[in-house]
Amino acid sequence: MPGAIFAPIAMGGGGGFRAIGDPPARLARWLNAMESATFAALRRLEEIEAWAAAAERTMAPLSGNTPPMLRNLFTSWPLVSVQVAEKLTGTHRATVQRNIDWMGEQGLIREVTGQGRYRMWRIVEPRSTEANSMPERHNELLAEDFFDVLAARQ
Repeated sequence: MPGAIFAPIAMGGGGGFRAIGDPPARLARWLNAMESATFAALRRLEEIEAWAAAAERTMAPLSGNTPPMLRNLFTSWPLVSVQVAEKLTGTHRATVQRNIDWMGEQGLIREVTGQGRYRMWRIVEPRSTEANSMPERHNELLAEDFFDVLAARQ
């Protein structure tokens, strides 16, 4: 299936949603927001990939099917509860809780709700990927140049 299934424009800030100005200005803002959003989404995917590699190394000594299933679950979902992990992995709640506790002790995940019940965890991303993920500036057409190119063709 070619092309993007969705456009992560919200990750690029609110500029792409502003309905102010003439159509060319609005389109330019939307294209700028899409560019920013695309880079933000790619950066997020790189962070998740780096986390998965670090988690695989850290979890290598663990046996069983649950650790790799939990690792895959945390790379697929932004927030994970024990109940969700239990259902999606098909593993007993005690096993899931024990592995999640271990992952938390290793610094791979952290609990974000601060509650005793209905707790949720998320991955702790390694920050080394940020320096490598964003190029200084790409050489492709910038949104603000779009209309200059169109005007030159006419």
